[in-house]
Amino acid sequence: MQRVAFKMQLKAGFEAEYRKRHDEIWPELARTLKEAGISDYSIFLDPETLVLFGVQKLSPGSTSEALPGKAIMRKWWDYMKDLMETNPDGSPVAKNLREVFYLE
Repeated sequence: MQRVAFKMQLKAGFEAEYRKRHDEIWPELARTLKEAGISDYSIFLDPETLVLFGVQKLSPGSTSEALPGKAIMRKWWDYMKDLMETNPDGSPVAKNLREVFYLE
């Protein structure tokens, strides 16, 4: 199982809405993420900087790289783009983080 971490940027004033939308995640999106091999997925917020920190596990043979081509993923990005920094295609600006320590 591979662990992946990344950071994104939330826009000021949207903390509660970001949480609300994730509390109400669409079942089809959750199913699609799981089918792509993503599990143990968490997003944390630093309230001082509004940096979002995501961490997830990818199963061997994960197909997560195909997610941007899924209609449900693009629909979610469109739904979320008013809350966070995004790329021209609507995907969140996400910067991968390098692991420097792990204790199991």
